[in-house]
Amino acid sequence: MDHPLAIYLHDHLAGATLAIDLLKALQDKYPGDPLGDLAALILKEVEADRTTLKNLADRIGTGSDRLKEFSAWMSEKVSRIKLTSDSHSLATFEALEFLALGILGKLALWDALKALQEVDSRLQGMNFDHLASRARTQHDQVEERRLAEARIVLAPR
Repeated sequence: MDHPLAIYLHDHLAGATLAIDLLKALQDKYPGDPLGDLAALILKEVEADRTTLKNLADRIGTGSDRLKEFSAWMSEKVSRIKLTSDSHSLATFEALEFLALGILGKLALWDALKALQEVDSRLQGMNFDHLASRARTQHDQVEERRLAEARIVLAPR
């Protein structure tokens, strides 16, 4: 049976895979636009976070569930279809909302691992404060853009 921490880390890896694909879709849909630039910036950071998480998951042990990663990949493919609609669409707004919620989940991950760090030697040497700070900045950036989209997309016509 897999250890709960390993399962938890691999669940977050699946979420990171989905976020990376969604950020790539936003970057491709909005080239030269502030939203595309934001997606490119956050994409680099999320890829770095995923690498950190993958290395940590490898250190912790088994827990990988290829079905979860495949299902996250498939979910993104479905959402990418929705992103092919017009600019400033409900799909773009919902993609930003999904990303904002995912980043909050990542922040919760880093906070949980920091709390566990003093009792689990495998987590020693990790700077969870830095990772959490970066997640907060990412959330603030995505949330600002999400609310700007809300004013455009959800406003009465």
